[in-house]
Amino acid sequence: MAFMVICLLAAGVLSACGTQSSSDGTITMRLAHNQSETHPVHKSLTEFARLTEEKTNGEVKIDLYPNGQLGAEREVIELTQTGAVDLSKVSASALESFSEVYSLFSLPYLFDGRDHYYKVMNSSTVNGIYESTEEIGFRGLTFYDGGSRNFYTKNKPIMHPDDLNGMKIRVQPSATAIRMIELMGGSPTPMSFGEVYTALQQGVIDGSENNETALTDNNHGEVAKEYSYSEHAMVPDILIMNQAKWDELNAEQKKAINEAARESSAFHKVVWEEAIEKSIKDAKEKGVTFSTPDKEPFQKAVRPLHKEFAEKESTAEYYKKIREAADKE
Repeated sequence: MAFMVICLLAAGVLSACGTQSSSDGTITMRLAHNQSETHPVHKSLTEFARLTEEKTNGEVKIDLYPNGQLGAEREVIELTQTGAVDLSKVSASALESFSEVYSLFSLPYLFDGRDHYYKVMNSSTVNGIYESTEEIGFRGLTFYDGGSRNFYTKNKPIMHPDDLNGMKIRVQPSATAIRMIELMGGSPTPMSFGEVYTALQQGVIDGSENNETALTDNNHGEVAKEYSYSEHAMVPDILIMNQAKWDELNAEQKKAINEAARESSAFHKVVWEEAIEKSIKDAKEKGVTFSTPDKEPFQKAVRPLHKEFAEKESTAEYYKKIREAADKE
């Protein structure tokens, strides 16, 4: 159903759903994502497309469809499974409902910091996760840093989990994120990212949790004036590709795309850090106050989740490897 609906809705954008091949053998693939053209993720995906064309000597080209043109994240994942879309950039949280192993990335305090995060995300452990979804129609290629997720509210800093009592906090549609807010004492409210501004403005929710770019790129800083560095999660964005389309490529093309993906991820690290610095500066000019709470009470509150992930069959192996990487720092 999603395939048919999106193809019809996108009729003004796409002449037909699926990959296009020209008479000279050039392959043109479509890549969908939900960020604006000014967002660092779009810049990094543009670099990925450029590198792919360069490394394949023009044999493979990639057209980008930003701003959710081809659907919300769940829809574009489904379209990537069917091959109606060749590639998509989605949050690891959105992948959780397709493959339980991706729920790991929504686990609060899975990573001890940015060094641990990058060590794991560039490791063979994550490559195993990327390949684990081949049977359901797609594979991961690389990740893009989504920063640390922190709480922001209209007018109240979150300095302790007790501050969340009675507060409606927007979360991504992730069972893990919902459970996290419950354990911390808040009231989780799943909703799409595009609804957050209005929900904050109208009092439907009291706060949300995301990285600093949400304050400026999406103007949440106009209605949320308190940002608290709980740093409870580092949820990466994942670039996924239709498995059947991957299988059609020759060995040289696969190698080129893998290289382009890795290099675009390294490129993203630089533009992301620049974007965060600018977002903090701009948010402060809008009157947003930044606070740094003690993280230990938040970590203590979510320990039951860590126990669950360490024991659950679908996540135990990867959880152990990721935590072992922290111990080796």
